[in-house]
Amino acid sequence: MIAGMDAGLYIRLSAMMFLEFAVWGAWYPVLAARLLGPLKFTGKQTGWIYAALPLGCIFMPLVAGQVADRWVNTEFILAGAHLVGTLLLFIAAWKRQFSSLFGTLLVYALFYAATLPLVNSLMFYHLAAHNVDIAAKSPYIFMWAPIAWALAGYFLTGWRWVFKTGEEGRDCLVLAGVLSVVMAVVCGALLPATPPSATVGGSALGMLKESSFLVFIIISLVGAGMMQFYFLGTAQFMQDNGVAPKNVPAAMAIAQAMQAIATLFVLGWIVQKTGYRWTLTLGAASWLILYVIYVMPRPPALIVAGQAFHGLAYVFFIIAGQMFAGSVAPEGAGASMQALIFTAQSGVGLFLGTQFAGIVMDKCRVDGRFQWQKLWLVPGAVMAVCVLALVFLFHAPK
Repeated sequence: MIAGMDAGLYIRLSAMMFLEFAVWGAWYPVLAARLLGPLKFTGKQTGWIYAALPLGCIFMPLVAGQVADRWVNTEFILAGAHLVGTLLLFIAAWKRQFSSLFGTLLVYALFYAATLPLVNSLMFYHLAAHNVDIAAKSPYIFMWAPIAWALAGYFLTGWRWVFKTGEEGRDCLVLAGVLSVVMAVVCGALLPATPPSATVGGSALGMLKESSFLVFIIISLVGAGMMQFYFLGTAQFMQDNGVAPKNVPAAMAIAQAMQAIATLFVLGWIVQKTGYRWTLTLGAASWLILYVIYVMPRPPALIVAGQAFHGLAYVFFIIAGQMFAGSVAPEGAGASMQALIFTAQSGVGLFLGTQFAGIVMDKCRVDGRFQWQKLWLVPGAVMAVCVLALVFLFHAPK
C-alpha cells in the first residue's frame, strides 16, 4: 500500500478513479469507427457526435461544482449521474440514425460531464483531510485512470475476438453501460462522505483575473481541442494503414498503458523538480511528436508505437493541468476549480476542437478516402504554437 495513506481510503478512491475512466475509455476511442464505418456518417456528423461530451462539459461541471461545494454531498451526485447514464448508454447502443443517436448521447453527456470534476475534487478533499501530500501521492490514484482506459480497450478487443462484434461496433456502448452501473453502486455505497464546504475563501472564476492563470486556461483550451483530431481520426487512420479493426482498441490502449507508467513513476517527480510550466510544455510537445509521426512515411508498427506519445501528453498536459488548478484553488472552492479546468479542457476546448476536426476531415476526404498527411499537419501546427506559448507566456510557481 502507498506509504502515508490509509489503505481503505486508497482502495476506495482508486476504485472510483478506475471506474470513472473505464466507462469513458470503453466507448470514446473506438466509437468513431462505428460512425464512419457501419453507420456511414460523414466527418461532420461524427464530429457532432463527439461534440456531445464537450457540449456537456461547457456548463455542467460548473453547475455540479457549485452544487457539490455548497449543497449536496459529492458521492450522491456521482452515484445518481452514473445510474441515469447507464440507461442512456444502452439506448444509444441501438440507435442508428444521426439525430436520435446525437440526442441520446448529448443527454448522457450532461450527466457524465457533471461527474468528471467531482472525482478529482473528492480525491483532493480526502487526501487533504488525511494530511496526505497531494502532489506526491495523488499520482498513485490518478494512475488508475489510464489503467482503466487500457483494460477497457483490451477487454473490448478480447470480446471482439471471441464474439465477432467488431464490425458492427455497438459493443463499446454496451460495455460502457455495464461499467456505469457498477460505478453508481460504488459511489453510493462505498465512497466516504464528502459534504459541502462550510467555508468559501474565494471564487474559481475570480482566478481568471490573474494573467498567468488566464494564459494557462487559454492554452489548455486550445491544446485539449487538438486532442479531438486524435480521437476522431486515429481509429480509421490505423485501419487505412493496415491495422485490423479488431486490433484497433488494443493498439490505441498502448497510450493508456504509457499514461499509467508515466503517472505512477514520473508525474509527481517532474512536477516537484521542474514545476508546472515545463511539465505542461513536455505534454504539449508529446502531442506534437505524435502528429509528426502520423505525417511522415512510416510502417503500421510505428503508428501503433506512437500511441505512447498520446499517453505522455495526457499525463503531462491534462492531468498536470488539473493538479495545477487544484494547487491554486481558493479555500472551499475545490470542486468549482476542477469544474473550471474541465470546462476549459473537456468543454469549450473539445467542443471547438471537435467542430474544427470534423470540418478538416471532410475537406481532406476525397472519393471516400482521407488524405491523412494533409489532415495531420493541422493539429501538428497548432500544437507547435502551444509549445512556444507555454515556453514564453506561461509562468507558474515551481
